[in-house]
Amino acid sequence: MKSKFLVLMILTGIAILSFAAPLKIGFIFVGPINDNGWTQAQYDGGVVAIQKAFGNQVQIKYIENVPEGAASLNVLRSLASQGYKLIYATSFGYMDQVIQAAKEFPNTIFEMCSGYATSTNLGEYFGAMEQARYLSGLIAGAMTKTNKIGFVAAYPTPEVVRGIDAFTLGVRSVNPKATVQVVWTYTWYDPPTEKEAALSLINSGCDVLAQHQDSPAAVQAAQQKGIYAIGYDSPNMGQFGPNAYLTAPIWNWAAFYVPNVQSVLNGTWKTSFYYGNMADGLVQLAPMSNLVPDQVQKLVNAMENEIKLGKFNPFEGPIYDQSGKLMIPAGQSATLDQLLSIQWFVQGVIGKISNQ
Repeated sequence: MKSKFLVLMILTGIAILSFAAPLKIGFIFVGPINDNGWTQAQYDGGVVAIQKAFGNQVQIKYIENVPEGAASLNVLRSLASQGYKLIYATSFGYMDQVIQAAKEFPNTIFEMCSGYATSTNLGEYFGAMEQARYLSGLIAGAMTKTNKIGFVAAYPTPEVVRGIDAFTLGVRSVNPKATVQVVWTYTWYDPPTEKEAALSLINSGCDVLAQHQDSPAAVQAAQQKGIYAIGYDSPNMGQFGPNAYLTAPIWNWAAFYVPNVQSVLNGTWKTSFYYGNMADGLVQLAPMSNLVPDQVQKLVNAMENEIKLGKFNPFEGPIYDQSGKLMIPAGQSATLDQLLSIQWFVQGVIGKISNQ
């Protein structure tokens, strides 16, 4: 789903396109809209929020469970051929196909979530989830008793690696003795596989779990085994582990989708790379549960305020990788290009970046 390599920004082209009402909008989703994770957050912040904001000015069609890769091109072509003039592709694995479709349909606007290529009719959007990841790490570091924290991770893309690193930096800022052990599932949405990975971490002594997965399987495993869990994507995950769930880094996609649609309706849309954050509301930390002690909640709230004010950056140096090599010197912060291409783990992470 998700980000990879350097951002290639082509800001010279401005799409001056006008469309007859209603504006036909298409979405393609990598999973089901009721996954209680990534796709549901995209659906709620996209389809539902757009319909609520614009009513009969728009006509929306969405397609669930579209495989990443070559198979998605025919779906994109079909939507464009049916007159859908604004098409959102909501997972990183669609990027090559979106690039191709944008070339074939120059009078259609495409928006790609978490990719890196732009053109005159193709924009990119994502957000600084590393900010909320860091805050959730503060909680995990404060709550662990074994100093062993588990992370159920999807694929070793820069987005996932960046999240693990930010989370670990948060953990170690309050608990330098704690480690974060990573298990790869090579899935975005596969509840049985994700639960198996979670249980393996619990069996190795981890007493807090975090995740970069689209299902609540890790939260369910934590509930089953009597440990703590931090969800992802959506606050809905709390219902699957009421005695385990602490919080979740979540997306408020309406912060992007509603203004983006408005720009198309206004005829002011232009290609860009949008990278939202906690200050503009795209990235959030879900309300902390009552399991999180008051003093920890106060710390997290204070740090969240510092992040929103631009006074704190989770990737401010000095930061070292697993081998002890200085990667970000003191007084410097990682650039956006560095974050979007990151392929190294910080000190405190146990695991390797491996493509199977």
